[in-house]
Amino acid sequence: MVDKKRPVNLDIGTMKLPITAYVSILHRVSGVATLFALAILLWLFDQSLASEQSFEATSNIMSSPLAQFLIWGSLAALIYHTVAGIRHLIMDLGVGEESFNSGRATAWIAIGVAVVLIAALTGWVIL
Repeated sequence: MVDKKRPVNLDIGTMKLPITAYVSILHRVSGVATLFALAILLWLFDQSLASEQSFEATSNIMSSPLAQFLIWGSLAALIYHTVAGIRHLIMDLGVGEESFNSGRATAWIAIGVAVVLIAALTGWVIL
């Protein structure tokens, strides 16, 4: 027998995901972005310590607007990943898992805190 109540549309591009799914997916994406950014920044740090000439070259690279934007993006990803990670740790303690509404509320709180912290980071970087 075939269950007629099974979902028919399995195209994830057309599905409407809840906010909790977006927060979780972005948490994973920001973790991967942070990992790659850390690898690149460690390589640049190693290059800057090789010699005085390589320090100057690395300094010139890092002072470009594109490099500064990528550093800002890396720090923004780190901030979001940290905030979403703290949310997951709190949920592991059993807080916010009582209902779907509490999970949705903690997801919106995490987004709000991340936006405020990223805005503060932007103000700090610009000034």
